Amino acid sequence: MYRPLADEIRPQTLDDVCGQKHILGSDGLLRRIIESGSIPNMIFYGPSGCGKTTVANIIAKATGRTLHRLNATTAGVADIKAVIGDVDTLMAPEGILLYLDEIQYFNKKQQQSLLEFLENGKVTMIAATTENPYFYVYNAVLSRCTVFEFKALTAEDVLPAIRRGFEFASAREQTPPVIEDGVAEYIAAACGGDVRKGLNAVEILTAAASASEGRRITLDDARIAAQKSAMRYDRAGDEHYDIISALQKSIRGSDPDAAIHYLARLVEAGDLISPCRRLQVIAAEDIGLAYPMAIPIVKACVDSAMALGYPEAAIPLADAVILLATAPKSNSGNRALEAAMADIRAGKTGQIPRHLQNRHMDSAGMEREQGYLYPHDYPDHYVKQQYLPDEIKDRKYYTFGDNKTEQAAAKYWAPIKDKEE
Repeated sequence: MYRPLADEIRPQTLDDVCGQKHILGSDGLLRRIIESGSIPNMIFYGPSGCGKTTVANIIAKATGRTLHRLNATTAGVADIKAVIGDVDTLMAPEGILLYLDEIQYFNKKQQQSLLEFLENGKVTMIAATTENPYFYVYNAVLSRCTVFEFKALTAEDVLPAIRRGFEFASAREQTPPVIEDGVAEYIAAACGGDVRKGLNAVEILTAAASASEGRRITLDDARIAAQKSAMRYDRAGDEHYDIISALQKSIRGSDPDAAIHYLARLVEAGDLISPCRRLQVIAAEDIGLAYPMAIPIVKACVDSAMALGYPEAAIPLADAVILLATAPKSNSGNRALEAAMADIRAGKTGQIPRHLQNRHMDSAGMEREQGYLYPHDYPDHYVKQQYLPDEIKDRKYYTFGDNKTEQAAAKYWAPIKDKEE
């Protein structure tokens, strides 16, 4: 029966697992737990192909427990009960280790069905998820589990597995293929830290080589087999929000190279809506009053992108990203709004001053009867009067930013307002 290469050469010991030295190194907490033999309920959180299932298999083997595997995308409560049925039988003399993959797809009722079995110790659960468990796993389950984060693997972490895969796959052939220099390194870099993807590419290339002239595995073939596999992206998942966050923080940090890199990830994934929306937010939130024209310019770039669609849409988006990353920065408007909203939420509002209130007679040109002073009737179109409610009349929300545009406004208003003091 056919077995994928990734399954055939799955590591059998912790020392063979790629990466994860922070938890599986010589003094790593998870390694010490496994070696103690006392396995708690755990949640493994990390991207695909980083070793979660492999470590669960090693734990089952090391503890002599019967391993049951369920995938939450297809399993239900009945499947869980069937697993529990093996408790205290000859099928599971040392207890059961339940490996529940993609637990984020279980609804609340399904997750709650696990609780009674997790507490008596006869079933030990290792749940795996590619999404943040603090968002997707219910508190009652989380409180009974220890969360271990599996990090995304680097190309250096993956390379030994790719080389081992080529050795194993070549050994199965009567005439081993000739592998061009750089093929293993390319696949290790292109698989995006997903060992399974990398080994799938190895398997495809080895099979294709058997039908090629000279049985060669070329770098060009490797590029085709591994194309776009380095891209980790899920429009509803953590990776999506991480990229959007990194884009905004890179622009805020005035790093155009990093900013264009994260835009390129979104473009490569075919996501047009997210960068269009986020760039308009950034123009107002992070550039703001330091360069107010950034807002209409970015809007124009976004409109062009939406009208063009990919691939051409990437061009105006790139212009917008670089403009924002290299523009002067100010969040003074946003900070003023946040300060005002904090007061409102704290109940610091008060009655609107009488001279600012709307009255039916205002439309008849009788505003002055309310005591309202019309600024356009005064020099420099300014007259000192109270605008905030009495309770907060001296509150200051806005402070001029230290950029050229806002300092010019500060310089303009200082002598005008000083005359009225």
